[in-house]
Amino acid sequence: MEQSGLTNILGTILPFVAIFVIFYFLFIRPQKKQQQKHKEMLEALKVGDKVVTYGGVMGEVTKKEEGFFLVRSSESTIKIAKEYIAYKVEQ
Repeated sequence: MEQSGLTNILGTILPFVAIFVIFYFLFIRPQKKQQQKHKEMLEALKVGDKVVTYGGVMGEVTKKEEGFFLVRSSESTIKIAKEYIAYKVEQ
């Protein structure tokens, strides 16, 4: 009877474990890799690089500050939080 109870518990838990493993490899792991790649891109940005923000503003980095970038777009310079830089424009 005890063996049947153990089999029943494994039969109940095993599908949940399998679903978690599938979600990890399909969603969580790739998202962590993408976040790491974005963080590395932000750290590598330097003055003169052209960037696009998540809001669609395109400009050139004029200064790096702690947690912020000063970005010149058209005739104005705006202060943008690091996290809102979407990507670097490759020339």
